[in-house]
Amino acid sequence: MCRLYGLQATHPTTAACELLDAQNALIRQSREDARGLSNPHGWGMGHVIDGTTGCSRQVEPAGESADYRERALATEGTTIFAHVRRATVGSPDPMNTHPFRHGNALLIHNGHVPAFEAVRARLLERLDADHERLIQGTTDSEHVLALLLQLQDERPEASLHDVTRSAIQHVQTCVRDVRADATVQPTDADLQALPHEDLVDILGLNLLWTDGTTLAGSRLNRTLWSLERDTVPTCAICGQEHAHPPDDASYRASVLASERITDEGWSAVPNGTVFTVNRRGGLTVEDLSER
Repeated sequence: MCRLYGLQATHPTTAACELLDAQNALIRQSREDARGLSNPHGWGMGHVIDGTTGCSRQVEPAGESADYRERALATEGTTIFAHVRRATVGSPDPMNTHPFRHGNALLIHNGHVPAFEAVRARLLERLDADHERLIQGTTDSEHVLALLLQLQDERPEASLHDVTRSAIQHVQTCVRDVRADATVQPTDADLQALPHEDLVDILGLNLLWTDGTTLAGSRLNRTLWSLERDTVPTCAICGQEHAHPPDDASYRASVLASERITDEGWSAVPNGTVFTVNRRGGLTVEDLSER
């Protein structure tokens, strides 16, 4: 079901230790995550810095890729995304590997859309021709990104909170219409303890995405943790600082991940929520059904 990592900071930041060497670094989760499963079907990293978006993707397992380490060491940004994939919808293929990028937008996803082939037809009905043409692969994730961008273009004045909420509610409706027995609302089940075969009947939309300015996302029926930093910490792994803002600048960052990566004070993001992290690094969380 994949594992993901996202960071939004006020100043350019590196995340190599969290991707490579931390207690529960993402590369370790590619080999075995907290559920005891590997995530071997590709990896990707994306970043935003100085208004420019970049993205690298490979199909081979992160733990077997020399390029993963090289890219992790080189990636710096005010936004950083990283993802290791366990394929559920869409075969292991470059076009199906996260992050998905369209213009300045990037998206990574942990979860699963039940009955996706039937849901896919409903999603395509909602898209105009221009947004449908954005979709190059066969994943549920990339279709959700196209929907997000369609909704944002239709309501450019809307907050990313509202765009994300509208997209998730639309997917919930589509799943409910074609698979009445699927779970589409937030569940109180122990998501870490459920076997993989049970999770596929539960709509899982843990999304991190950016329009190139703001990080937005959701937690729906998969585990997600957050960590807020209001100073540049000295890394416990390498002993260095991972950002170097001017002396008179105030630094702040928010980190989100499928699993706690370091021994710092991570907090569980509530299930059934949408959130944004603005350019000032502040995390704002709202209930999915608030509006």
